[in-house]
Amino acid sequence: MTTPKLDDHSPDGETITPYDETHLVTYLRLLDADAEGADWQEVARIVLNLDVSADPKRAKAIHASHLERARWIARSGYRDLLNRK
Repeated sequence: MTTPKLDDHSPDGETITPYDETHLVTYLRLLDADAEGADWQEVARIVLNLDVSADPKRAKAIHASHLERARWIARSGYRDLLNRK
C-alpha cells in the first residue's frame, strides 16, 4: 500500500480538509498501530514510508502530527464527514 505524499504537519482546523480525505486510510492505520502499542519508528517506516534513520526528529514530528489528527477525526472530526451530502 502506498501512502499519499505527506506534509510535515497535518491540518489542525476543526473541519475535514481535502488533505484529510486523501489520508483517511493512513489515519486509520495510525490509529490501529497506536492501539496495538506499536513503536512509533516502525509505524513511521511502514505506514508513513519515512526514512526514520535519515532524520529521526522530523519523522517523529510527522508521526505525532498525523496521529493527533487521526485521533481528532476519531473523536469528533468524523461528524464533518457524516454531515456532508
